Amino acid sequence: MNSLKRHFCATTVAVVAAVACGAAGAQPGGGRPIRLVVPFGPGGVADLTARVVAQKMTETSGQSIVVDNKPGAGGVVAADTVAKAAPDGQTLLLMSNGNAVTAGMFKNLPFDPVKSFAPVSMLGYFDMAVLSSSKSRFKSLNELLAYARANPGKVNIATINTGSTQNLAAELFKRSLKLDVQIVPFNGSAAVIAALQGEQVDAAVEILAPVLGQVTGNTLRALAVMGDKRSPALPDVPTVAEGGGTGAAGFNVASWNAFAAPAGTPPDVIARLNKETNDALNSSDVKARLEKLGVQGKGSTPKEQGDLYAREIKRWSEVIQQAGIPKQ
Repeated sequence: MNSLKRHFCATTVAVVAAVACGAAGAQPGGGRPIRLVVPFGPGGVADLTARVVAQKMTETSGQSIVVDNKPGAGGVVAADTVAKAAPDGQTLLLMSNGNAVTAGMFKNLPFDPVKSFAPVSMLGYFDMAVLSSSKSRFKSLNELLAYARANPGKVNIATINTGSTQNLAAELFKRSLKLDVQIVPFNGSAAVIAALQGEQVDAAVEILAPVLGQVTGNTLRALAVMGDKRSPALPDVPTVAEGGGTGAAGFNVASWNAFAAPAGTPPDVIARLNKETNDALNSSDVKARLEKLGVQGKGSTPKEQGDLYAREIKRWSEVIQQAGIPKQ
């Protein structure tokens, strides 16, 4: 976490400095900075991803970008802020898989999860992992699965709170691999890791980046990553699809971030923002900085982002329903 905080300080100083000093050339917004609304507090992986990309966009486009952190309510506050903003390209939302989860978790929202936003571009993906304690008898995914199948109902898998991306990823893991295991929600990642290290639970599903230091430091063991490819940070750790056996083929769950604008933003403005975002993501320094955060930077067209978002809403809504999680 200390390294994340150092990255946070560096990117924050850079973005603020760019805003204060101004950038060369005419700014499309008539000199007004773009407001980037982030549904998370400062210092986390998603926030730092947004700041790294925003800094590069500020440097190369002449358009200043300021980050406005609005955490809470499952991202509803941040999304509602952007949904109600003027569609002039001066307000952006850092969208994530959390937005897709929210679409299936809430009975009523003050905006339409799809129609209220105009996709701009994907930013990147970060891995989730199935973890065990370094002291655990389960030293591989195969060992965990073999025990779970031989002992129905006896394996406990920890996640953060019910309805979180990690929690739903664990539910999807359970159902896809046809496992009779217990998903145990905890109030925050620190509690999950404490329970795992104390061997109160057998395994956990968590975002990889914040616990990578504990994995490489051998206090936690990564049994598998949940995406479609092995993590560059842990090339020897298999994917669930590789090692999960029955039902695991094609298993692919990863957290992601993207930029979106208010619905009604003119197509030429979306096209400009898309180009600036992708140009930033294609720069070698941004790729390197995101990699240090455990993020695989990857842009997209607006349509590709919109298609992914629609698929994610459908998938997580089905998982929520199948898991019997009541809507809020």
